Amino acid sequence: MILFPAIDLKDGKCVRLKHGDMATATIYNDDPGAQAKAFEDQGFEWLHVVDLNGAFKGQSVNSAAVGAILKATKNPVQLGGGIRTLPQIEDWLDRGLARVILGTIAVREPELVKQACKAFPGKVAVGIDAKGGKVAVEGWAEASELGVIELAKKFEGAGVAAIIYTDIDRDGVLSGINWDSTISLAEAVSIPVIASGGLASIADIVRMTMPDAQKLEGAISGRALYDGRIDPAEALAILRGERAEAEQ
Repeated sequence: MILFPAIDLKDGKCVRLKHGDMATATIYNDDPGAQAKAFEDQGFEWLHVVDLNGAFKGQSVNSAAVGAILKATKNPVQLGGGIRTLPQIEDWLDRGLARVILGTIAVREPELVKQACKAFPGKVAVGIDAKGGKVAVEGWAEASELGVIELAKKFEGAGVAAIIYTDIDRDGVLSGINWDSTISLAEAVSIPVIASGGLASIADIVRMTMPDAQKLEGAISGRALYDGRIDPAEALAILRGERAEAEQ
């Protein structure tokens, strides 16, 4: 079970939003590379990065900041936001990303996602962001009529490395992950699912260790880590099954 610390990039800085609204951005660090290294030093083994400007614009905007992150950390990095074409995917993977996350394009052009999975095995994840049970696209600015599970099932057998499922209504507001919807999705498809949106406290970390959550690959944490609501050492110890030791 992996706990993915998140770096959301807006104008080259590490921020967190509420409900995906760019106007609510809170800046936590103006040095993304330093933040990536800090997460590595805290014991995390993966990093989740989103180019927020890119998600809205439809093309990579924070390339320099992502480059600084890749240079600063040895941890594998997954990146989403504005990645819409095969050449863009190839370019990012050549630059050292462990995997790219395709969101809007998964709705608009699912066949392109399948092509990418064949071209870059194990390197392509799908981001499914939902509001009210329906998939949202273009940086969450537009709603579609697609249901979450309906979209996910389009990629069964395609070689998708993981699905990052975000409940927009909970993102950035520390209200707890939508476990019911996330686990229902994980049970509906064979693709590994990563929970995102709302992880708020050590209680959510403990919830990740429950039997019904074992289907998940992990969960993403942003604001709770930045605000100090989750202690990295304690959280990682719990996920390793060492909770008693962590509490001593």
